[in-house]
Amino acid sequence: MSHPEEKLTELGLKLPEVVPPVAAYIPVVRSGNLVYTSGQLPMVDGALPMVGKVGAEVGPEDAKALAQRCALNALAAIKSEIGDLALVKRVVKVVGFVASAPDFTGQPAVVNGASELLGAVFGEAGRHARSAVGVAVLPLDAPVEVELIVEV
Repeated sequence: MSHPEEKLTELGLKLPEVVPPVAAYIPVVRSGNLVYTSGQLPMVDGALPMVGKVGAEVGPEDAKALAQRCALNALAAIKSEIGDLALVKRVVKVVGFVASAPDFTGQPAVVNGASELLGAVFGEAGRHARSAVGVAVLPLDAPVEVELIVEV
C-alpha cells in the first residue's frame, strides 16, 4: 500500500494545519498504542464553510463532504502527535455527530464521508467500528463533528 499522504494527494487532498481548539481541551491524546482525537469540526482555514442543521440549511451531500473534512482535520491532529501517518496500524473507531433537522434520519450516509476517506487512505486498515449520532446542535452551529481512535 502506498503512503497515506500519497493516497491523499491521489484523492486531490492535503493535510491541513491542526485546527486550534475552540475551548479547554487539546486536539489529540496518545495513550499507549491508541491515539484519540477530540471532536473535529469541518474547519477550513479557520472557519466553518457551512453552518446549520442537516436536512434543513445543509443538504446531505454537502454534509457528507463536511464529514470528510472533519476526518481530514482529525488525520492532521493524529500526524501532529505521531509524526507520520504510515505509523497508523488501523483505524479502530469513528464517532460522527450530525446536527440534524427533527425529521432527518440519514446520519449514517453523512458520516460515510469520513469512513470512505479513511478506507481510501488506509485500505483494509481503514475499516473501523462506528457510531453515527443525530444531535440537536453542535459547537459553532457546525453541521457535523467527527472523532477518531487509531492504533499505532
